[in-house]
Amino acid sequence: MKKTVDEHAARFSEKAAEYDDSKSEEYYACADLVIEHAAPRPDDVVLDLGAGTGAIALALAPDADRVLARDISEGMMAEGRRKADERGLSNVSFAYGEFRSPEVDADQRVDVVTSNFALHHLADDEKRAAIREMAATGARRIVLGDVAFFETPDPDAPFYSPAVDDPATVGTLVAAFTAEGFAVTAVERVHDQVAVIVAERLGESDGGHGTTTPQ
Repeated sequence: MKKTVDEHAARFSEKAAEYDDSKSEEYYACADLVIEHAAPRPDDVVLDLGAGTGAIALALAPDADRVLARDISEGMMAEGRRKADERGLSNVSFAYGEFRSPEVDADQRVDVVTSNFALHHLADDEKRAAIREMAATGARRIVLGDVAFFETPDPDAPFYSPAVDDPATVGTLVAAFTAEGFAVTAVERVHDQVAVIVAERLGESDGGHGTTTPQ
């Protein structure tokens, strides 16, 4: 990670109020695909990591039982709570949580994990550890939208700032999911440096919330 967690939290808190208005068309196209692929069932619990001001969490809340939104920036979460209140959404809870420590109770069921435009702040080994934590929730599906390289990275492209960002290749992320027992069922190319990856747990039963592990 090129900056500490506290440095990233402070940076995002400073721009929380105007964050939504500062994002690109590609960011919102990526978010739309994450929402579409997440497709929670009415009784699902969704864990949204790096939730920010709630672009994913608030969109999924009407279709899910609960959404656990986790972020490191109090300023961003305050915006998310404000928007949830405005929309009358009572099944979204914003709380502090990091990728490698999402602060979810051990007995809390999680069915779907989502994240959009956040994981790229971690180094590749940290991303793999984060994906390991996502898998450890027991979720049947993980949907990741992020800055990621399909080809040779261009530091002049709009989605990559070497001072604060450390994107992985799409191949690195796919390998991390498969190493945790997931099948990557879709890779959407939003931009040469923006991808949406959908991973489904191997052996997942179509009925109910439990998972079955191949023997």
